[in-house]
Amino acid sequence: MKVDFKTLAKGATMVAATLLATTAAQAKDFRLGLITPPPHVWTKAAEAFGAELAEQSGGAHSVTVFPARQLGNEAQMLQQLQTGALDMAFMTVAEVSNRVPNLGAFYAPYLANDITHAAAILRSDTAKGMLDVLPQEAGVVGVGYGSAGMRQILTRGEVKSVEDLKGQKLRITPFDPILDFYNLVGAAPTPMPLPAVYDALANGQVDAIDMDVELINVLKYYEHADTLLISNHMMFPMVGLVSARVYAGLSDDDKAMISDLMAKHVDSTLDAYVAKSPAWTESLNGVGINVMTVDAEFFGPVMGEWESIWSAKAPSLPDLRAAADAAK
Repeated sequence: MKVDFKTLAKGATMVAATLLATTAAQAKDFRLGLITPPPHVWTKAAEAFGAELAEQSGGAHSVTVFPARQLGNEAQMLQQLQTGALDMAFMTVAEVSNRVPNLGAFYAPYLANDITHAAAILRSDTAKGMLDVLPQEAGVVGVGYGSAGMRQILTRGEVKSVEDLKGQKLRITPFDPILDFYNLVGAAPTPMPLPAVYDALANGQVDAIDMDVELINVLKYYEHADTLLISNHMMFPMVGLVSARVYAGLSDDDKAMISDLMAKHVDSTLDAYVAKSPAWTESLNGVGINVMTVDAEFFGPVMGEWESIWSAKAPSLPDLRAAADAAK
């Protein structure tokens, strides 16, 4: 039998070309959006994720990070994820809860005692299981949780009791659990994007803000405030998301690699907040404003009233409370 070496060589070349084309088709520069500014813990974690993905994929994949709302607000980015126009995002669970109300359970007032307790809750099997419905209900794949610390209240005026918050225009992230909370307090919750907050405090457009100690420090919101309530009244989780459409087109190996690496770097933000929050909080004692620590009693009946509203909307709330008790 005569072997046609020219035909074999031609066939080998065609196979190699096919393999190269397949590899090229799978290689991708993923786009990842955030609302946080470049110095923020989330943005740094996103950049670290991109760097490690490029390394682990041997340069086949890369991630371009778009911080500071460059791709729109979170509602717009979630829509882009659903269509596949955006590949990935680090996003507040708050925004996703607007589509999946069960995630509102994370915002139960005083579910977490502090940032360390919040991290343990977010790492629980109960919390992780709450992500399972996201592909069907929101068109995204959730790989794991991060954090933006605990919520505090910074005000332009003096506050001695919860009565002093009544009627105040108080900046919030626009989602139902926190909207209900401040409506029950008697404040006037005012949705506002992060880039507008500093000037809004300066010119009196808002009287107070709901914010974490990192951004109060980094963005110097305290420069236009008189009182800081260290309340730790809610955790504020983040979730790492991949477009379900994009995810479906990945190989099994790429799905595993991307999910594992993103989960790792999203989770790293929990450790960052546990480590840094005490120093951020302490530094605010020296900026010339009144700092007052308050607890659940400060808010009176608001906790029970919030619970009565959200026990029906968020069926996972009892299980999450049980996980919180187990994590203490």
